[in-house]
Amino acid sequence: MSTPEEEEPPGREEFVASLTRFGEQRGINVDFQARVNTKHIDLYKLWNVVRSRGGYDAVSAEKLAWRKVGIDFNLGTANAAAYAFALKTAYYKNLAAYEIKALHGREPPPIEILEKLTAKGGDILSRTVENFRPPQRSSLVNGDSESGGEESKTPKDEKMDIDEPGSVGRSTRGLRQAPPQRIPFQPDVSSSRQLRHSSGHAQSPQPAAISHAGYNYSASSNPNSAQFAIANYEPRPQMPLTLRPIMTPSYNAAMFEERQKLARMARKVELGLISPTTKGMMKPGAGFDGPNIYVRTLQGLRSQVPAEQDYALHHLVKISHERGDKYKFDAFPNLAEGLIEYVLGISSLFYDVTWEICYSDHEDGINVLDGIRGTPDILQRIQSLKRVDTTDEMESEEFGRKLTKILEAGLTIRNLALLEDNAVYLSEMPQLRDFLSIALNLPSSPVITELKHYALDISEQVTKYWRMDESDPLYCSLLNQVDDGHDRGAILTALRAISRVSMNLDDTNLLKGVPVSVIKRICEWTLLDDEDLVSACLDFLYQFTAVPENVGFLLSKSDELSLPSFLGQLTRLLQYEAQTEYHKSTVTDSIAAASATEIPNVPQDLMDQFLKYEEPDRSNHWLKAVFEEDAESDITQIALWQAYQARFTDYTSPATQLLPAAEFIKNVSTIFAGANAQVVNGVNHKFIIKGIRPRHAPMDPKGRVYNRCMWKVPGSKSCGEFFLKPKHMFDHLVYDHLGIDRRADGTWNFESTTRASQRPDDCYWSSCRHFTNGSKISSPYQLGMHVKTHLPDVSNKAVLRQKNNRTPANQTTLPSQRAKETNGYSMSTGIVNVDPAQGREATYNYQIFQNTAVDELGNAAGLPLTSVLVLRNLARNIPKAAALLDTIQRDAFRIDCMEKLFGPLKDRLIFVMAHNKPLAGYVSDVMGLLEKGSAP
Repeated sequence: MSTPEEEEPPGREEFVASLTRFGEQRGINVDFQARVNTKHIDLYKLWNVVRSRGGYDAVSAEKLAWRKVGIDFNLGTANAAAYAFALKTAYYKNLAAYEIKALHGREPPPIEILEKLTAKGGDILSRTVENFRPPQRSSLVNGDSESGGEESKTPKDEKMDIDEPGSVGRSTRGLRQAPPQRIPFQPDVSSSRQLRHSSGHAQSPQPAAISHAGYNYSASSNPNSAQFAIANYEPRPQMPLTLRPIMTPSYNAAMFEERQKLARMARKVELGLISPTTKGMMKPGAGFDGPNIYVRTLQGLRSQVPAEQDYALHHLVKISHERGDKYKFDAFPNLAEGLIEYVLGISSLFYDVTWEICYSDHEDGINVLDGIRGTPDILQRIQSLKRVDTTDEMESEEFGRKLTKILEAGLTIRNLALLEDNAVYLSEMPQLRDFLSIALNLPSSPVITELKHYALDISEQVTKYWRMDESDPLYCSLLNQVDDGHDRGAILTALRAISRVSMNLDDTNLLKGVPVSVIKRICEWTLLDDEDLVSACLDFLYQFTAVPENVGFLLSKSDELSLPSFLGQLTRLLQYEAQTEYHKSTVTDSIAAASATEIPNVPQDLMDQFLKYEEPDRSNHWLKAVFEEDAESDITQIALWQAYQARFTDYTSPATQLLPAAEFIKNVSTIFAGANAQVVNGVNHKFIIKGIRPRHAPMDPKGRVYNRCMWKVPGSKSCGEFFLKPKHMFDHLVYDHLGIDRRADGTWNFESTTRASQRPDDCYWSSCRHFTNGSKISSPYQLGMHVKTHLPDVSNKAVLRQKNNRTPANQTTLPSQRAKETNGYSMSTGIVNVDPAQGREATYNYQIFQNTAVDELGNAAGLPLTSVLVLRNLARNIPKAAALLDTIQRDAFRIDCMEKLFGPLKDRLIFVMAHNKPLAGYVSDVMGLLEKGSAP
């Protein structure tokens, strides 16, 4: 089955379209969502697979072919026969007739003898009405019918293999040939009297057989006739006999010879000639399963037998890796002790020592480890050991075998320590602490690098349950790994182990006694492009700077550690992998343009274009020019028809008549896809067109909107003329409204007095009143120049000017104030209302944020969080560290440190607080601590 991600195979769309058309012509519904065993069957793929095999008849004739087709669709093998027949049915119902037409070029038979029947059998190409027998139900002579009889199949000369549900166990099944059409003479021997049955009920007479019109009738084909029962009689199958062989010397000579041999040997044993044999007897210990693998490995490890120990360690490595979540130390006593004792043998490969664990106070010696309280002087003992001569280039076989088994034991402890319960169990064993100190202080050699990594991994899991001070051997060993190590993995794990000390305890990890060289290396590593290493360094510094005494130590070594540069790096890490995000907030909501109250008049130049067309194109162009789609608006059909008549009645002639009302209303739905005629029920039915409304200004066929003249003299109606070009609008204003005539050369004559009485004294464009509001005296020339400011801008810079201009369409309404009276006209001091013809777009405020990583709850995470926590610890503890100084200049020292370390960083911190939302709260705390710590 194809998935949505796969590319569509070529020809699929043509196939689907062709099959759909064929189904409609034939009167069947093609099921493109056919399913078999809950799996979708792709008809296009099924068509190609069956067509490549020769078609439906060829596949049906081949043995188990439909099962092979089903393999391509991954239908499963649990019930392959049923799935194969279901797949065959899907092809038969949807594609069989299409195959006959498209692939073989023949006319398919009627659906009554094809799609409406089951898919049993094959031979659909030769199936016709003449040779096809209708479905029949078989019955016995005594009248007992069998329900659910099988439908008739197309006759065929040879047998055909088919796949049917439930046919497991037999590979083929042939179609039985029709019996010969013989009508033997059968005299009527039945009595005219009704026979009495034992039940006391009379048998009702059976109706006569009725022949089917359109088919040849014979007595042998009638299910109710005796000839049919005789012709279709099948004898009952014979039951196989079960034969049991009789054991005789001639039938089984070998068995009798063996019996005689055993009898002779038994006789000799009785006579004492031979001793009795133990052959066939169960030996002691045999026949029992014995302990499971877990107990076997435990006992083998404690047995001190090398072969058993090798076997145990080999299986313990596999168990700890595969079943480490189920293998717990507390369920197998002495397992952890045995593994630790074994890995302690690593010292004997490099030193002349064999460690022993003592659980009492009576043992003493350099090689004896305290199994109760631990060995606090383990480092001094290691330094006093004598080194064994070993070469890195050449290893003995015994050395390699011991090292391999010790590594297996160490790997087992490491794998099992990853389970929390096992880590808690190991943390209670002092000898483990000694082993970790020994392993981390082994000589530098490539062969023990793997064991050191195992020891560091174990330390990382168990140090969170231990308390450590600066004299602890393991604590010093971990610090040495950071101070002297060159292995990134070892340094990383050691830092994590140190940072986790006492994590699960109530005690605070003070991290005292850390050398300045370790602090310096950690500060330098924060400059690396290594997220894991930088994260481990910052975790250590967060723990370290949480103690005021440690912060005082940093301040005392400020020059050696380059603290100002280090704090600058911490501030840069606050924006580590920051992602720029844009937040949009709404300043003003949008206001949709209101619907026009009347249908706009069409300018003459636009009307001249409409008159070039014939109906219905003329009315279609008019509708597009003065109406627009609006799902919430409507107009009555009578108003629309009357407007159409009013516009074009004057232009009718015998050659150009108006459209009939019904055809005109029908054209509205053709022009506007969302418009439809409706009837509003009520006292008086109202016929409307839903989905259109009048435009505020007409629009020409090219999509250009006309501009309305807004000139309105007080006491008169608004002009309302429409013009497409600003030049035509200006000519109209100057000539019609300002009363200025043209000269012979086409220029305007502002000194003309012919229509001086018509000239206005102010600009009456909408509510302009430019000259009256400004207390100015207007002249014809000044009026003419002023009205140009009301003309539409059609220049190339119109978009830029519209963006920067303050117009009713892009500004909000100011708070309402008391209107002023100016020469009798009321003028509001706020911004005029939004033009209903234009509406207003929403305005937004965009804010840019540079946010860093967050966790699943949306809280800060990653390197930025740890960096700001270190900065917060420093800002909080510098005043506390200064208070610990034994000097009277504490306040001056505190203010100087705060200014020296954080003064250059304040601008950056303010930027992070303003633009990094996850860290804003933390940086705000830092700024508050800085202000408090810098105060005199």
